[in-house]
Amino acid sequence: MEDLNNIRKENTTEWGVEGSKGIEGLNYEDLCIQSDVELHQGYKPPKFKMFDGTGDPRVHLRTYSDKVVGIGKDEMICMKLFMRCLIGDALSWYISQDPKKWSSWVGMASDFKDRFRFNRENAPNVFYIQNLKKKPIETFHEYATRWRFEAAKVRPALKKEQMNKFFVRAQDSQYYKWLMMIENHKF
Repeated sequence: MEDLNNIRKENTTEWGVEGSKGIEGLNYEDLCIQSDVELHQGYKPPKFKMFDGTGDPRVHLRTYSDKVVGIGKDEMICMKLFMRCLIGDALSWYISQDPKKWSSWVGMASDFKDRFRFNRENAPNVFYIQNLKKKPIETFHEYATRWRFEAAKVRPALKKEQMNKFFVRAQDSQYYKWLMMIENHKF
């Protein structure tokens, strides 16, 4: 009986030690990127534009960098705050990464940009906007607004003159002759 009590005591002690260490992968140090970086007392992070994985990652990185300009060039704080501007698939991707693999902002930003690069690759092209036609249920103004919105996504960006020409060429013949007269005007 005494041996059984000693075994129980050893098991309890071992479990207590493991319990105080935490479960591997669930400690703060394991979960947090830059766990040793502390934000200054009283620091209030800005309200970030959220990225859900569907926009242009370069645009998001630029707007994020613009928002954190007040903290200086402290890469570690930038990395620590980055997850606060992610939601949905972007956040899922981010938290599935090994936080220790990123030793610099550039490394993290590069991985982020690479992961969501398909958003830029799937941007509309000139062929798409030239073939974007007016739907029977929309007014010409609604169509022109939709066309302009899609044309703004084309990469590389179109110059105003190019945009005007492509818009005119995208029209049905009934509008084409009228639009030829205004082709050189701003759209």
